[in-house]
Amino acid sequence: QVQLVESGGGLVQPGGSLRLSCAASRTIFSFNAMGWYRQAPGKQRELVATITSGGSTNYADSVRGRFTVSRDNARDTVVLQMNSLKPEDTAVYYCNARVLTSRVAFEDYWGQGTQVIVSS
Repeated sequence: QVQLVESGGGLVQPGGSLRLSCAASRTIFSFNAMGWYRQAPGKQRELVATITSGGSTNYADSVRGRFTVSRDNARDTVVLQMNSLKPEDTAVYYCNARVLTSRVAFEDYWGQGTQVIVSS
């Protein structure tokens, strides 16, 4: 069973920064991709940023240029650096790891989530 443990959430003022970390219970090279999703109250979970095992990244338009996703292979950790935070970034942030099980199927693993609140 894969465990993903997030840390780094909290309360920050608009314009501030936070750094989220996701530690995996096994080598992150075993995942085809890892990333971050978020869910605000009353809204569906949405993609924030992903990074493949090869290092390719993808960002939601709303965070591109402000957030950076990266991998620390030595620590089996994925990091989301969030700068220039806005109140609309307030949400529970979830770490995701994905394993392709066939050409058309995959298996997702999720962390428990960490709360980010952007407010003055």
